[in-house]
Amino acid sequence: QVQLVESGGGLVQAGDSLRLSCAASGRTFSLYAMGWFRQAPGKGREFVAALNYNGGSTRYADSVKGRFTIARDNAKNTVWLQMNNLKPEDTARYYCARYQGALVSFSPSGDWGQGTQVTVSS
Repeated sequence: QVQLVESGGGLVQAGDSLRLSCAASGRTFSLYAMGWFRQAPGKGREFVAALNYNGGSTRYADSVKGRFTIARDNAKNTVWLQMNNLKPEDTARYYCARYQGALVSFSPSGDWGQGTQVTVSS
């Protein structure tokens, strides 16, 4: 089981940017697709972005396309989520997840971090 530790959240104003980081333990990080999800108060967890094992293919939720970018560095066991032009509706707790396989067509494995809070004020 992998351990995932998210960081980089905070309180920002609409239009600002944040970069979230997710550090993963273990030696198999480079074999799996990774993703970011978020959960707002009173709502279910929703998909934000994902990329395959080598970063060559990405997938985004329609609500964040053109504003968020997911990237990874397999040498550092880290995946990032660059969030630009943040909106109040982006307010949520953000979680990274390891997928069950190498491609974004797989599903999350159930390995989640503790999350990092992003709050966007209007």
